Formats: sequence, structure tokens, C-alpha cells
Amino acid sequence: MNTTSIRIPAVDVPVIGEYDVVVVGGGPAGLFAAASAGRAGRSTLLIERYGFLGGAGTMGGLSTFCGLHARVYGDDMRVIRGLTDELLDRLEVLDGLNPPHLSVDNRIMAQAFDISAYKIAADELMGASGVDLLFHATAVGTVMDGNRIDAIIIESKSGRQAVRGRMFIDGSGDADLAVWAGAPVERSEHLLYPSLMFRINGVDPVAAGPAWKTIRRVMEEAEEAGTHRFPRKKPIVRPQRHPIEWRSNLTQLSNDDGSAVDGTDVRQLTHGELQGRQQVKHTFAFIRERTPGFEESYVVDIAPQIGIRETRRIVGSYSLTEEDILGCADFDDTIGVNGWPVEAHVAGDVEFRFADSASRGFNQMPYRMLVPQGVPNLLVAGRCASMSQRGQSSGRVTGPCFVMGQAAGTAADLALASDTDVASVDVGLLQQRLVAAGAYLGTELPSASMVVPTPA
Repeated sequence: MNTTSIRIPAVDVPVIGEYDVVVVGGGPAGLFAAASAGRAGRSTLLIERYGFLGGAGTMGGLSTFCGLHARVYGDDMRVIRGLTDELLDRLEVLDGLNPPHLSVDNRIMAQAFDISAYKIAADELMGASGVDLLFHATAVGTVMDGNRIDAIIIESKSGRQAVRGRMFIDGSGDADLAVWAGAPVERSEHLLYPSLMFRINGVDPVAAGPAWKTIRRVMEEAEEAGTHRFPRKKPIVRPQRHPIEWRSNLTQLSNDDGSAVDGTDVRQLTHGELQGRQQVKHTFAFIRERTPGFEESYVVDIAPQIGIRETRRIVGSYSLTEEDILGCADFDDTIGVNGWPVEAHVAGDVEFRFADSASRGFNQMPYRMLVPQGVPNLLVAGRCASMSQRGQSSGRVTGPCFVMGQAAGTAADLALASDTDVASVDVGLLQQRLVAAGAYLGTELPSASMVVPTPA
């Protein structure tokens, strides 16, 4: 019996909707892309395979916004604005947001949130933006009309269906739409390693104190003594919105040959989930045994999915590079800024590289990185935008994904309004629209009002 392939009969697929803008993927980039397109008055559909939005922040268990801040000439400032302001306000109302905290050896700020509150805030943001949602649906292909996408094919418990659109935004993280539409993409020879996040509850916060320092120290001491071996160096274990609960980012998922688990290979994903839970089991047992305040703690949640950092990226007319990050680059077609360092998850370690401490501390992000080659009605936002691997090691975190998403949704509206392709959008008008919506493009120094007080 030949089992290499099976021919499936051709079938008619029902079209369940037609929209001005169709967004695939409800992570931070897709979330803001849909919101900005909807607020521009465009009929907009956001398709998400889970039953909630938020991407790595929710389904990946990250529970922390990275990249909202930059250290600008020594001052910590929140430089990601626009729709981000409204989202954070919604989280505040839900009592789901911590004050920013210093991270990565006190060199940059991050901000923890409650995952359940984020799910609700994202729902409400979509409702306020007039966006239609389709949960529990996975995009599996495109239908092309020449070099334009006419429709995407989705699969769900309702079967195989199609959604037509005029403009499409790929927020899949894996450049899925770009690949199916024939746009050139690339992938690194050695991918960044994924992680599986988990949360610890039942911590005594008084006894624990700054346990994020204690845990790192005792893990390093145990490795040096040869009594234990952990998946990677530089573990991140931090308190959440409620200090009895801590998030844990300290796993690293690899194949038997040591290579990184590939998020586009279902067998490798399965292996990574199983391996990740074993790493959670063993590392938590060590933390509970060795860390004051954790004696009665327990694992309250393991993320629904491993967190993928890198798979495919489009090859646009410009790719954001590590040199752009470290050199605080400017671009005429800036759509916003990014102040997160290069964060490369390599075998057994995490390598951080920062712009000079005396520098402006952020780079601008060019509109060109959202525009794939050869597909005139497709924009790509998020970790699969046009970046080098090390550029993507910075640009893939939440803050710059918010920037890319808001710009992509706004650009989709402008392309429709002028009946042009995405590569021909009037960038000056796009920038005016983004500024009017409260975004910060980095064309002047941040105002004093953007300074965030240093945590006690």
C-alpha cells in the first residue's frame, strides 16, 4: 500500500464572509492591526485558532509586556503609545496590571499583567473597534487571483470554509499567509530556542523577598557543583500581579540532536510540549526545595502551548538588523520605535546585547519591513516581519509587535482608500495618521511625561 500521499477530491467550500480587511492571528500584532483597521471604519475580521486573544502573552503564558519601554539617555521611558495606552488603561480598570519593573540586570523595564484580565481587555478592545472575531478557526491556505489573495481557507469544527477579503494582514507569527501566497521568506539555519512557561502559586512573598536573584544564584551554584543541570542559563522567575504567584521562564526546548524545536513541524512541537513539561517538573522541584518562601508553593498553571520565538520571516525590501537595534537606527518611513535589547535564545543560554548605555536607547522601525514582495494586498506584522535573525531577537517582543500591528491596520485602510497596493501607500500620510492616534514615531526625543519612575 502506498502511504506517501492521498488525493482528496475537489469540493466546493462555502464562503462565510467578505471583509475589507482580514487579519490572521490574534497576538499583539494581529490584535492591534484589527483594532486600527476597524477604527478606520473598515469591515474587519480577526481569525484566531484559540478561544482568546493575546498570543504569547496568554496562550504562551508569558504574562509580561516586554518592549514597551526604552532607556533613553539614562531615563526609563514608555515609548510604545497609541492603542497601547488604551489597552493598559483597560487592564488597570480590571486591576490586572503591575507597575513596570526593572528586568535583565536592571537595564530595561518590563511590565507584568494578569492573563485573565488581558483576555478580557483584548475582547473589549475588539468590541470597541467594531471588529468581528472568529475563534477556534485555523487558516490553512489561500485562494489567489493572480498575485492577489482573494480568500483564505479556514478549518474549524464547522468544517472547511472560506473568507474573502480586499486586504489581508498576516499576524500568524510563522508567515503562513505569505508562504501560501508565494511571497519570498527565509528561515535561519539555527533557530532560536522555544520555552514553555509556567506559573507558581502559594509563594510567601515576605520570605521570598527578591527571590528572582536567589533562584538564579542557587541554580548557578548547583550547576557549578555538578549536582544539577538545567535547560539554560539566566532563568527568569518574577512575581506577578498578586505576589503569591510567580511566572517562570527557564525552560529551553530542543530535539534529540540538540537543535531548536521548529514551530512549523507538528512532530517537533509535540516533542517540545512533552519535554517542556518534564523540565517544569524538575526545575520546579529544585526551586521549591532551595528557595525561601517557596516551601509550600505549587505549579498552578503550565502554558497551553510552548512559546515559539522564531520560524519563518518574510524577505521585504528592508530587513531590520542587529546593527539597527544596537545603533539606534532612524528610518524615513518610521512607524514607531523599539527599545528592547537583542535577546538571542541560543543553546543553553540567553545572549542579551544592548545599545550603548549613553545612547538614545531605541531604534525606529520602517514601514518597509511589513511589506512582502509580490503580493500587493498583503501586509505582515509581528515576529515574521522582515528582519534578520538577530534583529528579530529584539523586534519580536510585545512592544514592537504592537507598533507593527497598529501601522499595518492603518496602512491597509490607506491602501483601500487610494485603491493602491500596500507597497505604494503614502508613508507621510500613514505617519500623520499614526501620530493622530497617539503613536510615538521617534522623530523627536520623548517628552518628560513618558518617564517612568524607578521602582523602589
